[in-house]
Amino acid sequence: MFIGFVPLFFIEEAILQHRERYGRFHVFRWAWLSFFVWNALTTWWIWNSTIFGAVMAIILNSLFQAIVFLAYHFVRRNLRPMSAGVLLLSAFWIGFEYLHLDWDLSWPWLNLGNGFAAYPRWIQWYEYTGVFGGSLWVICANVLIFNILKKILTEKSTKVVVPAVALGMLIMIPLVISFIMFNHYEEKGKPVEVVVVQPNNDPWSKQYGLPTRQVIDKLIRLAESKTDSTLRYVVFPESGIYDDIWLDNIDKPESIQRLRAFVKEHPHLSLIVGASTYQYYGKIKATETSRRFTDTGEWYDTFNSAICIDTTQHYDYTHKSKLVPGPERLPFPSLTRPLQDMAFDLGGTVGSLGTMKERVVMGGRHDSLWVCVPICYESIYGEFVNGFISKGARLIFVITNDGWWGNTAGHRQHLTFSSLRAIETRRDIARSANTGISAFIDQRGIITRQSKYWEEAVLRGTMHANTEITFYVAYGDYIGRLCGFTAILFILLAVTVALRKKKL
Repeated sequence: MFIGFVPLFFIEEAILQHRERYGRFHVFRWAWLSFFVWNALTTWWIWNSTIFGAVMAIILNSLFQAIVFLAYHFVRRNLRPMSAGVLLLSAFWIGFEYLHLDWDLSWPWLNLGNGFAAYPRWIQWYEYTGVFGGSLWVICANVLIFNILKKILTEKSTKVVVPAVALGMLIMIPLVISFIMFNHYEEKGKPVEVVVVQPNNDPWSKQYGLPTRQVIDKLIRLAESKTDSTLRYVVFPESGIYDDIWLDNIDKPESIQRLRAFVKEHPHLSLIVGASTYQYYGKIKATETSRRFTDTGEWYDTFNSAICIDTTQHYDYTHKSKLVPGPERLPFPSLTRPLQDMAFDLGGTVGSLGTMKERVVMGGRHDSLWVCVPICYESIYGEFVNGFISKGARLIFVITNDGWWGNTAGHRQHLTFSSLRAIETRRDIARSANTGISAFIDQRGIITRQSKYWEEAVLRGTMHANTEITFYVAYGDYIGRLCGFTAILFILLAVTVALRKKKL
């Protein structure tokens, strides 16, 4: 992490020093090759789910990152006296990472700050900075190491004591602060008993082939093995039930009826479960993502949802709103709309899932103990999860289905990202994975209990319902916004200088 950019910095510096020999786009080919290798080695596992998606994710993400590095080079080329690497690269790279959180091709999996997800003891200060603090840490270290090596290797200088001391302080001070925070942090909030269930239904060969009754009976059997009068929540995974559930008539499906019967036997608990839901609109195309019945021409939306069931007659539910580009969302709908309409006319199902504009917290009707339920991909978005916490969520339940990628680094990376959310929000997390790894994660980001991969499991743990708001929850991705604004200023300044030189 701390040296990954250094070889590319040497290439960029050489091109910059010999600008009469190399054009301004020459650095692009080296940047794209470097980032292609990085993306391929770290996210190749997408191939197990979708070959086309893997190819596009690796190629496009590498392309975007190379363009960012090219913009960095362009500004350095035109503003040579203002070539402060830390400020410049931080502005461009983190500004890009911030943009990458919220557009049609969003894929922030490789944002630099995510790289420390498996080392929560190092990054307790994320509660103030979020993952962009980690990205800034990485960039600063790379720039300092490059400058030290440049002095030694190319300038033949021995005056490296000051930058070496600065590098040591840069790496050690955040670590020391984090270890102190880690060792002195105590769990906050009222204890709450929670059960998570991992039914381990193979998404490729079994998920949609099992009878509804068999699926629900398995979930209930596993949950009952850990249920008693002190239990407050049971959490089932994404795609926990397979019935088609219409939001205007949630009670009708057999799966919901059986789950309600289970809750009636244990009136002290609330149950969270993932499901596919639908909203009927009739003759009106109510949303951009609406689909049409081929026989009647009427419109409806389909959602990837989480539903909360308790002894009341009311259902809390939330829809997945951070959708995976391609499988769940057609990017740039104004351009791809004709393809979607053609698929619908032919009886296909290509299109985007519906989303929910507002963040909805659930499950607090008995005792105001509200929870948020990020669904799968949503758990990698820090500021998105903040929206739930700001609305009163005291616990986080992540529901997911990670079996698509097989036994690769993919499901393990996804698991560790929950540690980032725990530190940023100081909320305990319960994670229910259909075929991945289910776990409990404390407010320091430590995985305290977890299942084995690809095994049926049920876990019970004590969580703490924290009500305090961290600095990061209050202010969000302020580092990303600041860097994005700074990058725009640099580009405008560089373009102005380039145009002035051209006139001269």
